[in-house]
Amino acid sequence: MSEQGSKRSPLLMLFSFWLLLVCPMTSLAQTAGETTDHPRNGGIYRRPLGNDPVTLDPARIADSYGRSVAQQMFDGLVHFDQTLTVAPALAQFWKASRDGLTWTFNLRKGVMFHHGREMTADDVIYSLTRILDPKIQSGASDLFLVIRGAREFREGRAKRVSGLMALDGYTVEVTLTEALAPFVSLLAVGHAKIVPRELAEQEGDAFGAHPVGTGPFKFVQWDRGREIVLVANPNYFDGPPKLARVIYRIFPGEQFDVMYDEFHKGHLEDTALPIRDYRRIVAGPGQSYFKRPLISVRFYGINTRVKPLDDPRIRQALAHAIDREVLVEEAFLGRYVVARGILPPGTQGFNPKLAAYAYDRRKARELLTQAGYPGGRGLPPISIWSSVKHEGIVREHDQIRRQLEAVGVQAEFRYLTDWPAFSRALADGRLPVFLYAWYADVPDPDNFLFKLFHSKSLRNFFGYANPVVDGLLVAARGTSDPQRRVDLYRRAEQLILDDAPIIPIFHYTYERLFQPYVRSIEVNGLGDPYIPLRKIWLERRP
Repeated sequence: MSEQGSKRSPLLMLFSFWLLLVCPMTSLAQTAGETTDHPRNGGIYRRPLGNDPVTLDPARIADSYGRSVAQQMFDGLVHFDQTLTVAPALAQFWKASRDGLTWTFNLRKGVMFHHGREMTADDVIYSLTRILDPKIQSGASDLFLVIRGAREFREGRAKRVSGLMALDGYTVEVTLTEALAPFVSLLAVGHAKIVPRELAEQEGDAFGAHPVGTGPFKFVQWDRGREIVLVANPNYFDGPPKLARVIYRIFPGEQFDVMYDEFHKGHLEDTALPIRDYRRIVAGPGQSYFKRPLISVRFYGINTRVKPLDDPRIRQALAHAIDREVLVEEAFLGRYVVARGILPPGTQGFNPKLAAYAYDRRKARELLTQAGYPGGRGLPPISIWSSVKHEGIVREHDQIRRQLEAVGVQAEFRYLTDWPAFSRALADGRLPVFLYAWYADVPDPDNFLFKLFHSKSLRNFFGYANPVVDGLLVAARGTSDPQRRVDLYRRAEQLILDDAPIIPIFHYTYERLFQPYVRSIEVNGLGDPYIPLRKIWLERRP
């Protein structure tokens, strides 16, 4: 048996090194000029949330809004630290067999759920099995199909997952069907949190409305559309949080300008940056500004099941008609990195030579003609849906409308700022073209390419199916050769781009303003949902 307790994978080391090159690792407290005072306990931390979450049940969460809140209430066996190192959480130690097929996790003793019961190996087995339960429809289910017996359980051919065993009350054994290099990192994803079996079974769907975990903060109340309130867990295994309470104030539709106004008035401890007066605000005094790259891609997805978008020439024409450089510079003041493909810089398999679809009006018109719509004549208007509506989005959509009109395509922009309703419409395949952003659960290309584009993935909102791409993605999952893995992912990405179910626009950078009295912020490359609020303290109590 070879020890794997906190060993970093080459993939995580690669990404961490890239972050150091692009954005040196400094804590926010250091950039803000931290005082020598001892950390203070108490105080209320008020955070903006860009939309109402659909649920706070970690296995069911499919958006960053729910993840941001749930991350503070739940723990997994392991977690990603500030440098994306896999570090112990509920599992104090772990080890793998020499063939990489059997993993053994030793749990911490005495860890209590918020309702007062001790967490045991049975809860771990239940929580991981639950992710694979088709009734839960977890977005992480495909990540764990490598566990022995997972497919049989998921398909209803077995009553339990044979590869998940509790050796005793504090020891869990996981057996895989194939050695998967980043397997332990999968256990750090936001879905793989440990829940109390009896409550999750008893409450069903309702568990996501009043969740119970082991985390540093406990759920108090959720006033939908207004706020979610958490309180410090004084019995947290790693020490109680410094903050007494966290209040998430909800701003449906990501109203960044309204968020900033509330921040400026002193009603929030941090905020996303507004679109208006961006450069002046960033340089302004009396606040702490933090920026770093994120493992993300923001794009327009195209529903390939909807006519005339089922014709790849139409999709390719749309991609050629949109000028991404102009969108990023004029709508977002150059804040983000223009996307040439799907995988963001720093991920394994990122191809710096990838060009995707160049802005080319002539080529767009040629493709429309080939598809039977010369000059766009006879082509019905294209409906493009967004869950957010703010000044930057409106500017972006005005640009896209003009760019598409220049090649003969009429675009109709529709806004559904009720995020749960938007998510349902997306999952039901009712949106022809949709604005979406994907933030990595795991810093691995599989989490982008397989998760979004494998024909059987629950997050394949495009209705995209290419058996060659499916084969490449499955092969990439099964190889331990890093160079072969890179080659397979690059080939898959190129085929996906050729088929054009997606128009990548940019990769996000993490930018946020914090009040000058906020101390000990840590942000890793997975972004805002993974900030450990338990470490934050307030220099003064507002």
